[in-house]
Amino acid sequence: MPDADRRDVQEKGFLNTADKEQREPGRSNHDENLSQPEKKLQEAICVLLVELCERFTFFGIVCNMILFCTVKLGYRSHQAAIVNMCFVGTSTLTPVLVGWLAECLVGRIKLVCICMVLHFLGTALLPVVSFPFEDIYIDRRHVLHTLTKREQKIIFYFALLTASLGIGGIRAIVCPLSAYNLEDCGPKELLSFFNWFYWLVNLNSAVVFVSISYIQQSVARNLGFLLPFVSGLMAIITIHMVRGEMIYKPKTESSLLITFGVIVSALKTCCVRYRYFGGGVANWLDHAKENYGGQYSEMQVESTKSLARLFPLFAFQILYRTCVMQIPSGYYLQTMNSNLHFSGFALPVAAMNVISIVPLLILVPILECINSCLFSSKDTGNSPTIYIVVGQLSAALSVMVAGFSEIHRKHFPQVEQTLSEEVLLVSSMPCFYLAPQYILLGVAEALVTPSCALLSFWLVSERTRGISMHFLSLFNGAGCFMGAFFVQTAHAGTQGNWFPHLLHEGKLERFFFFLASLMMVNTLGFWTIARRYNNLHQDYTNEFRGSLPGEKLLKHEKAIKHYDTVLESSPVLSPMEKT
Repeated sequence: MPDADRRDVQEKGFLNTADKEQREPGRSNHDENLSQPEKKLQEAICVLLVELCERFTFFGIVCNMILFCTVKLGYRSHQAAIVNMCFVGTSTLTPVLVGWLAECLVGRIKLVCICMVLHFLGTALLPVVSFPFEDIYIDRRHVLHTLTKREQKIIFYFALLTASLGIGGIRAIVCPLSAYNLEDCGPKELLSFFNWFYWLVNLNSAVVFVSISYIQQSVARNLGFLLPFVSGLMAIITIHMVRGEMIYKPKTESSLLITFGVIVSALKTCCVRYRYFGGGVANWLDHAKENYGGQYSEMQVESTKSLARLFPLFAFQILYRTCVMQIPSGYYLQTMNSNLHFSGFALPVAAMNVISIVPLLILVPILECINSCLFSSKDTGNSPTIYIVVGQLSAALSVMVAGFSEIHRKHFPQVEQTLSEEVLLVSSMPCFYLAPQYILLGVAEALVTPSCALLSFWLVSERTRGISMHFLSLFNGAGCFMGAFFVQTAHAGTQGNWFPHLLHEGKLERFFFFLASLMMVNTLGFWTIARRYNNLHQDYTNEFRGSLPGEKLLKHEKAIKHYDTVLESSPVLSPMEKT
């Protein structure tokens, strides 16, 4: 039996090694001479470095965009908030688009080169917009360059679009989850991975929010957009250096187009059959099967069915993501209109975001200890849905606290405060009074995001895990755009009262209370369906994923191989057993 286990482990290791080597061509001779552990270490370091550089670029663009739009471009507060949320939403959705392009239309190597060029172009154009052309003098005259507001806005939007496309390419092609080889991980290992992965991402964002926001706001406000350019350039160089090691070629057994095709085909066939022939199938998606008049195989439909069971989980993340988007929009405006001076030092506005990151950095080690009990060796069937419920409740409380903080903030007298060389009239309330709402939202992120990633990855078949994460990104992006829609609707519907340009002249707290009430209903709704995802035990998970003929056959083949190895390694077998 020990020999059989050893051979099975060796076989798994060989299969994993072969699967990892299904990458795009382009390895150098030096890489071929490296040992397997050295290659793994090089790949891990490079992928992590590119991931951190890309996040550095992203957060560097986001951290002071509202201040830049309002002070430099002359936007109203609600317009700046909408621009920021739309950029975050676009950067969330572009990996899905680029992943589809890489799979169906353009080669992965060619597409990643295009995305690197777009990323470089976008980050290079941002300093053009932010550079103070009107401040350049030659012989005490303005003669060098001038850009009108309209030209600045055109370049600004074009830069944001190209940068978001470049970010999507890097996330989808260079740093997908398949690059971390998670196929053989159990739920405990997956949750641990997602916890520490988001821990590193947030540690990187904390450094960005403190450093770049201070440079942009205080030291050299127009040099700040050069830092995302430098970070993006470093990511591009890293990708170029280890191109053959980082460009993965995932399995093409399932795709986003097939999933959408199954849903559309099932809806069409379902409508026709109910209209003329009536029902007759257990699940409406079965109408897409070939033996029911559809055009897709049973395996493709069963994979889509396992994915469709996660749609309620995804749908309840939309409003949660809208609440999280208050950090770079509503909360940012509150902080910008509060007293930022502390012991004679002017704090950067975006530095308050670090307060929302600190709880995550603290909670991850604690959650790791809790997970050891949650996924104990005696019972591996527990699910972290309780984390999602508590996290969504924390998000609702955060937005509610923001409303009360806004009421309290307006009771303080107004003072003058200089931001980016512009004098603004703000409340004298110290910005640290806003810390509770940031902390509550940070706790929510620490609980919700890794748990949703775990459920999205674990509760589907292996062939659809990438598609499942794409759908999670789609719904998260929808939450960003819904936040922008809420801001625009609240501003237009109340004639600027619920989301005013000057906060002391409006009722921003009413917008927060409205969003908090919606989030409470959203939390209760998810709590009612959370039992669907409560059990992560292997037997229940296989039932939840559905019966896939291909996976069943693969399991039978593995069982036969394992039985053969047992027979070969058994030291003593009776004549009856041998026959």
